[in-house]
Amino acid sequence: MCGISGIFDLRERRPPDAAVLARMNGSLFHRGPDEGGTHLEPGVALAHRRLSIIDLASGQQPLFNEDGSVVVVFNGEIYNYRELVPELQRLGHHFRTHSDTEVIVHAWEAWGEACVERFRGMFAFALWDRGRRTLFLARDRFGVKPLYYAMLEDGHCIFGSELKALMVHPLLRRDIDPLAVEEYFAYGYVPEPRTIYRGAAKLPPGHTLTLTVGRPAPAPSAYWDMSFAPVTVASEEAAEDELIERLKESVRLRMIADVPLGAFLSGGVDSSAVVAMMAAVSRGPVNTCSIAFGDPRYNEIAYANEVAQRYRTYHHVDTVDSDDFSLAARLAGVYDEPYADSSALPTYRVCELARKHVKVALSGDGGDENFAGYRRYRWFRYEERMRSLLPFGVRRPIFGALGRLYPKADWAPRVLRAKTTFEALARDTVAGYFHGVSQLADEQRARLFTPAFKRQLQGYRAVEVLRRHARHAPRRDPLSLVQYLDMKTYLPGDILTKVDRASMAHALEVREPLLDHELMGWVAGLPVNLKLRGSEGKYLFKKAMEPYLPHDVLYRRKMGFAVPLENWFRGPLRETIRQAVLGGRLLDTGWFERRYLEELVREHQGGRRDYSVALWSLLMFDAFLGVSAAPAQPCQVQAA
Repeated sequence: MCGISGIFDLRERRPPDAAVLARMNGSLFHRGPDEGGTHLEPGVALAHRRLSIIDLASGQQPLFNEDGSVVVVFNGEIYNYRELVPELQRLGHHFRTHSDTEVIVHAWEAWGEACVERFRGMFAFALWDRGRRTLFLARDRFGVKPLYYAMLEDGHCIFGSELKALMVHPLLRRDIDPLAVEEYFAYGYVPEPRTIYRGAAKLPPGHTLTLTVGRPAPAPSAYWDMSFAPVTVASEEAAEDELIERLKESVRLRMIADVPLGAFLSGGVDSSAVVAMMAAVSRGPVNTCSIAFGDPRYNEIAYANEVAQRYRTYHHVDTVDSDDFSLAARLAGVYDEPYADSSALPTYRVCELARKHVKVALSGDGGDENFAGYRRYRWFRYEERMRSLLPFGVRRPIFGALGRLYPKADWAPRVLRAKTTFEALARDTVAGYFHGVSQLADEQRARLFTPAFKRQLQGYRAVEVLRRHARHAPRRDPLSLVQYLDMKTYLPGDILTKVDRASMAHALEVREPLLDHELMGWVAGLPVNLKLRGSEGKYLFKKAMEPYLPHDVLYRRKMGFAVPLENWFRGPLRETIRQAVLGGRLLDTGWFERRYLEELVREHQGGRRDYSVALWSLLMFDAFLGVSAAPAQPCQVQAA
């Protein structure tokens, strides 16, 4: 795991600024504290910070081919590199190291841009081919590893593993993109490919960008997509057996390391399954790390301990107090742009714990998207069945009126929150799902933003993010559609961003066996009733794991990595949230309605409504404004 950055001249071969490159590289020191390296030549500059995992002695970067004409800086792991080496050797390539990085330069020479199709792993890399005068940027299929870039007005392209690497460049424009603000308050993060700044972008997962001197910069090009192509299943039992074998293979590949390795163990299905498979393929005990919470409503440690005892792991536990909110002010500096998933706090803590014992940790990320584990999938399927009973032209006026008239009941069990259901039924499929996943619903954002800011949006709405992806989504069934949408948005924008930044803040590499693209491609093609059967999500996954995990781990109610925001904002953070939401920075932007901000604080702290999600989103946006050098006004939008 590493940090990469660089500068590329699209116009001519101007000498790169070595001092700027050094600052870009230095901003990523936390990602790779073991070693650092740079390469500069006319027109191109590459920098690398190394976290040594494989081939500790000779895997330094930037890394070159035999004659020095091709050079790469790389963040991630190519898990199948040992299979590719002999194939490339037969084509005449010579290897000087035992690292997976060297496979990239020779694969580029052999297969060009199609090399990424041969890689099985998590990666973001930049490769310079002097002979072709080409810079090639690539990102893995699911976006496990990040890659940011910007086209500057002077004809240079800059790129880096984190936005902070771009922000040190003096020519990067930091105008806040109003569309990104709209998207942030809808999703809780800024979805790919946008960033909070108009002048920078994220390279989307499963995409490459090929830049050649003297040619205009093209749009990124997709090299892979999840197809949800049906797979043949002889029987449910046969599917269970095949799933176990595929899981073991994926875990085995991700246990290749020359440094201490372990796993996160939350006590949930996904992380417990990964630990069980690690124990099955490992020669010795597995290192496991868990976080315990002082508040029993959020504490899963008993289930984690049960799995640890079953597999006799070297189990490490750290207890986090229910009032552990000291990190809140630091998150903006970790994530560089507004990020409102409060589970970033315990994720940061478990990474901190893990790094004391291991340098690589396996996680269970991706299981919910892959196997349909989120509760919202069940509600969506129920709503979609209701939507199918009446044409949209009939549903929209009837349920729209009911949604407006029915009182909001945040305090009630979800089955009694008919207002939300009515509102969802008044929408089409994509808008209905968007309504269910939004941090702040359309009506809330309409009240949050000032008329002046709405004019900047020019009618743009965050649902367009999902609509854009839906146009390319599989049409097998509604469940596959929303799984696809989550894989394109929530997975890279929220889950993987959270884990990458929290782990890299501690120089810890995290690997996700459930996000192996071959495993996920097979699971995606399974019949829907093997993923979500009745109200049971992850049906096949749980059935397959029954011989390996306790029943109460598999079939208890999902808890998640929750944080008691509701109580914090009425108790220890009462004054903090008032100062942040009603203080100078948010109101000085001119983007937010004072009266609605006052209502959010008053109603929440008075115990009449739970507005903790909205308040946390505002707190994190305020924190972002505090650490960024953002201008006071967003830039003008040219087109929505």
